[in-house]
Amino acid sequence: MDTRFTDWLRGLPDDRLRALVSGRPELITPVPAHLEGLVIRATSPSATGRALDRLDRFALAVVETLLVLTSEDGDGLPYGELRAAMAGSVPADAGPLEVPLREAVDRLRGLALVYGPDDALRPAPGVRDVTDTPAGLGPPAAEAFRDHPPDHLAEIVRAAGHKPRRAREGRGEPERLAALLAEDGVVEGLLAGIGPQARAALDELAWGPPAGRVPNARREVSVATAQSPIEELLARGLLAATGEESVVLPREVGLALRGGRIHRDLRPGPPPLEGAVRDQALADRTAAGQAFTFVRTVEELCERWGVDPPGTLRTGGLAVRDLRRTAQGLDLPEWTAALVIEVAHAAGLIASSAPSDGEWLPTTQYDIWRVKATEDRWELLASAWLTGDRVPGLVGERDDRDRLLNVLHPELRRPAAVEVRVRTLRVPASAGPGLAPSAESVRERLAFEQPRRRGSYRDQLVGFALREAEQLGVTGLGVMSVFGRALLPGSAGPEGPARLLAPLLPEPVDHVLLQADLTAVAPGPLTGDLGRWLALVADVESKGGATVYRFCEGSIRRALDAGASADDVVAMLEKHSATPVPQPLRYLVSDVARRHGRVRVGTASSYVRCDDPAVLDEVMADKRATPLRLRRLAPTVVASRSSRAVVVDSLRAFGYSPVAESSEGDVVVTRADARRTERAPAARPVPGAAALDPDVVAAAVRAMRAGDEAHRARRRPTAAPDGQVPRTPSTGTITLLQEAIRQGSRVWIGYLDSQGHATSRILEPARMEGGYLTAYDETRAAVHRFALHRITGVADVN
Repeated sequence: MDTRFTDWLRGLPDDRLRALVSGRPELITPVPAHLEGLVIRATSPSATGRALDRLDRFALAVVETLLVLTSEDGDGLPYGELRAAMAGSVPADAGPLEVPLREAVDRLRGLALVYGPDDALRPAPGVRDVTDTPAGLGPPAAEAFRDHPPDHLAEIVRAAGHKPRRAREGRGEPERLAALLAEDGVVEGLLAGIGPQARAALDELAWGPPAGRVPNARREVSVATAQSPIEELLARGLLAATGEESVVLPREVGLALRGGRIHRDLRPGPPPLEGAVRDQALADRTAAGQAFTFVRTVEELCERWGVDPPGTLRTGGLAVRDLRRTAQGLDLPEWTAALVIEVAHAAGLIASSAPSDGEWLPTTQYDIWRVKATEDRWELLASAWLTGDRVPGLVGERDDRDRLLNVLHPELRRPAAVEVRVRTLRVPASAGPGLAPSAESVRERLAFEQPRRRGSYRDQLVGFALREAEQLGVTGLGVMSVFGRALLPGSAGPEGPARLLAPLLPEPVDHVLLQADLTAVAPGPLTGDLGRWLALVADVESKGGATVYRFCEGSIRRALDAGASADDVVAMLEKHSATPVPQPLRYLVSDVARRHGRVRVGTASSYVRCDDPAVLDEVMADKRATPLRLRRLAPTVVASRSSRAVVVDSLRAFGYSPVAESSEGDVVVTRADARRTERAPAARPVPGAAALDPDVVAAAVRAMRAGDEAHRARRRPTAAPDGQVPRTPSTGTITLLQEAIRQGSRVWIGYLDSQGHATSRILEPARMEGGYLTAYDETRAAVHRFALHRITGVADVN
């Protein structure tokens, strides 16, 4: 353990310690027993890497500069030299450096990633261990050439124009070579002797990564025998072999190639956001329209699956064919349908009726959700998406074992999804009013904020987040909506997302326009009850600014199957139509109702009965009815071996309009929302780590301070006395121990261990009970219990 870092941390005032554990809450989970325990935890690779992951590019560059310009056992770097080194990496047009540099250093000190006074800044222990190539530079030459033979090192020194040491003076040759390469003009002189191809190879490694692969990297080569560009570099020490097929650019050479700069085009602030400028009011209205549409789409999905639920795969998830059928029914692309399904599942509106071989059904929670106001329903859906750890955008891709990732598949969970979504949405939220930053601009901003976490996988998650946010209405035309901004965690505002969304939503209408071609036009979004009833009695023909519904025999029969009568259907049409009910529609309803229920189907497995024997004569004579295996039981009754559902569907296909009949002779009423399942309990992750309560932080600091004082004040083990162990009679042993307890004095005892070996102990007896002595053992620096029958004797301590 680095005592310098421990002493620095111990000397911090309590407010600095509270700021440290608030910025790195994982350090007190659980609370360390003392400050040395805090140091061990803070310098562990996992905790250090997590803290570095939170740094932006400029703060990380400060850490890397300290790593490059300081050694592990050397002195710290003065703040002035740090500022000069950083100034060499920052372009002139980047603005003043002093303020951002001071803020970065103070922040790094606050996170215990950098410590020490301004005249001796050092990276904290553990930082060097988790940073393999700081600033894309290779290892120092002393480390890179550590395993090279002395003859090769002597040849490199000779190539640099210096006389190598004699063999007896060869101790520390890698360090001497490193010091030589660090001298002004040495690397430049070596570079002057190589060809253009060799220089091009170095330029490829100059700004990182500093390692490369070449065959036979450990070949013996000198300046005189070099025949290839790589051999020219190996002979002069401009490249160091680290393996049989790997080479690395020494740090001193890399710095010379960079002209002394540690970073290239380093800027203190984040890159500006670029993109199109929209009207903020228009963007809000567009986002509100998207939000309204998404809510209605989720409702339509649940209504469809309540009537015709898809099955659950044995491996979990939804089959590809069921996704395609759902996407066609919702008139959406497959990726959008996958998003709708996943968000409905995350919100607890749909669930599987069984872990495997079940069905995906609406939950009882859906019945509560659908009667809420539209803005409240949207807030529930958007919050479930924002805080969910599943990635709908991965649907259709394959996992590491080449298995297809289906909708609702368990493998769609990604731990980083929540943080990436929140951070991605904070970028357009921080943009100016009406600015729609491009996807590339968002990725560049996120790369500045967390450079250690950038990668193709993270960029993919960012793209998914932007696309899905637009679909849900969190953004509109690429601009963060006013209610979407209020959805983000930590958004301070008097009004929540639902209240901000409500005035922007289109006003639901409670009427339609009936037309003579058996269609109805909804001039806007319908109220919930009217929309569900119209979806039952008619089929959606087209969507858009106005939804067109078409009435047909099947849709009217669907309403009659649900228990409505012809008069009920006509009365509802008259109530909610702004135009008179057309005569063709009245005829259609009455014609279907007249034929509806004339034929009734029961079970024999099933039976068919009709008051008109002529109708059953037609059915029996129809060759298409042969698979039903009908048998005439009476002039008005026919039995079948097929199930009731099969007979009903077959007769409807023949042109009849049968209804199902119960065993009591009543009509079986089917409802579109009759099937439900229970919502599976699931813990939803929260975006990012929760902020620690200030009282908890203060209590943790007090506990560590108290534990540290006790830890430092504890006595160290003392040596056992020399000579023979004491031996006294049993009664004398008890008497002497009781006297020592009364006087609080120390005693010297002989004690037999479990193997029967006699040992010496110096004790401070505390109490004696139940055949045991409890005492502080100075030879072990701990409190122990001693069996009285194993104590050989007691003597005073001089």
